[in-house]
Amino acid sequence: MFKTLKQDIPSSIVVFFVALPLCLGIALASGAPLFSGLIAGIIGGVVVGALSGSKIGVSGPAAGLAAIVLSAITDLGSFEVFLVAVVLAGIIQVLFGVLKLGIIAYYFPSSVIKGMLTGIGIIIILKQIPHFFGLDKNPEGGWDFFQSDGQNTFSEILNIGEYLQTGSLLIGLIGLAILLLWDKVLSKKGKIFTIIQGPLVAVAIGIIFYIITKGNSTIGIESSHLVSVPVPDSIDSFIGQFSFPDFSAITNSAVWLIAFTMALVASLETLLCVEATDKLDPDKNVTPTNRELLAQGTGNVISGLIGGLPITQVIVRSSANIQSGGKSKLSAIIHGLLLLVSVVIIPNLLNKIPLSVLAAILLVVGYKLAKPAVFKTMWNAGWRQFIPFIITVVILQYNLLLGVGIGLAVGILITLFQSFKNSHFLHKVEENTNSEHHVKMTLAEEVTFFNKATILKELDALPNNTYLELDVRKTNYLDYDVIEILEDFAYKAKQRQIDIKLISERGTVENPDSFIEFFKLRPKIT
Repeated sequence: MFKTLKQDIPSSIVVFFVALPLCLGIALASGAPLFSGLIAGIIGGVVVGALSGSKIGVSGPAAGLAAIVLSAITDLGSFEVFLVAVVLAGIIQVLFGVLKLGIIAYYFPSSVIKGMLTGIGIIIILKQIPHFFGLDKNPEGGWDFFQSDGQNTFSEILNIGEYLQTGSLLIGLIGLAILLLWDKVLSKKGKIFTIIQGPLVAVAIGIIFYIITKGNSTIGIESSHLVSVPVPDSIDSFIGQFSFPDFSAITNSAVWLIAFTMALVASLETLLCVEATDKLDPDKNVTPTNRELLAQGTGNVISGLIGGLPITQVIVRSSANIQSGGKSKLSAIIHGLLLLVSVVIIPNLLNKIPLSVLAAILLVVGYKLAKPAVFKTMWNAGWRQFIPFIITVVILQYNLLLGVGIGLAVGILITLFQSFKNSHFLHKVEENTNSEHHVKMTLAEEVTFFNKATILKELDALPNNTYLELDVRKTNYLDYDVIEILEDFAYKAKQRQIDIKLISERGTVENPDSFIEFFKLRPKIT
C-alpha cells in the first residue's frame, strides 16, 4: 500500500476538496446537523477505507440517501432516534456481507454501469453550473431533479442571470483555467506538477482571491458563497457537536423499517459504485463485494454511534480519486484524515474557499465521466448495448436507483430476446504437467451477462504460470460484458504469467492484444 504513496497523497488532497462541500451539502439536504456529514466523511475515509478491499473506492455520505434521511428524521421525531436506525442499518449490512449477497454486483450489465457513470457525470455538470456562476441556493450534494429551493435542475440554470455573482464567476473561471492547464499541459512537463495537483493550486488561489477582494463591492465574495464548516470556539463546543443514538427507541417498529430501507438502498448504491469504479480503474482491480458490504456495515455502525449520516461508497469521490492517479486505499484513508484534521485545526481557513472554485473541480470530474466519446463508443457497440445505456442516462437525471433499475430491466429483456435455451455455458478441463498447469475452457453456444460472476470466478481462480486454452468455436452469442471480462483478464494475465490461446473459427491466436477488437472482426459473435 505504501509503495504508491507519491500517487496517493496528491490524489487524496483532490478527493478531500471534492468531499468537503459534498459532506456539508448532503447533511444540509438531509435536514441533519452539518457536522454529521463531516463525521460520515471521516468514518467513510478512515474506517471503511481501511476495512474495504477496494483500492480506489472512496466512501462517505451519499446524495442518494438524502431524501430517505430527511423523511426518516421527520417521521421519527429526532435526530438521536434516527441514529439508532443508522446503527441497525450497519448491522444489517454486515449480515448481508456474511450471507455473501455481494454477488448481486456481478449481475449489473456493463451498459447500465456505463450509463450510470455517464448520467452521474451529466448531473454533476448541470448541478455545478449554478454554483460556478455564484447561485448557491441549492446545497452542494443535492443531486435530485426537484431541488430543496423549489427549483429543478434546469430552472435553476435559467435563473443564473438573476443571481450572478461577478467575483464567484471570475475566480471560478480562473480555477477552471488552472485545472485545464494542469491537466493538459503542466502535468506532462515534470513530476512536480503531478505531485502538486491542479485542484490544490486552484483552491489556494481562490482563498487568496477572497482575502484580497474582501469588501470590494464589485468582485468581493460574500460569505454565503463560501464553504461553511462549523467552527467550535472551545474543546467543549467541539465535543458538543457529536450526537448519540437514543436506544430507548430500539423497540419502535418504524426505526427497524427505516433501518432495513437504508441498509438495502445503501448496499445497492455501494455495489453499483463498486462495479463502476472497477470499470474506471486503469489497473483493472476486482473489488471483493462481500468484504465491501462488511466494511460499509461496520462504518455505518460507528458513524451512527457518534452522530454521523449513513455511508455508502460514492462514485463522485471515487472517480475523482481515479482521475487524480490514486493507486491504493491509502488515498481514501488520507482524505478522511485530512477531513478530520481540517475541521479541528483550520476550519476558519476552509471557510475562505469560494464554492465556485470547488464547482470548477467538480465540472472537470463530471466531464471526464460523461465525455462525448462515451456515447460514440456505446453506439458503435451495437443497439443491445446502446439502448440500456441511453435509457439509464436519461432516467438517472430524475432518480439514480430508478434509472439503474429500468436500465437493468431493459438489458434483461434484450438478453432474453437474444438468448437461446442453454443449460451449460462453460466446460473446463484441467491438466497438469511437470512444467505448467494446463487448462482448457470451452464456451457454449450462448454466453450472457448472467454468466459474468462464474466466468470471473473461474478466471481469477487460475493459478499463476497457467497455459489457458479458450475455445469459442461453438459460441454463437458472446455478451459484450463477458468480452470485457476477457479483456480485463488479459491485462492481468500478463502480470500473472498466464498465457492465453484463443481458438476460434477464424483460427488460433496466442495472447491476443485485444479481445474486444478480435470479436469485432468475428461476424458470428454479436
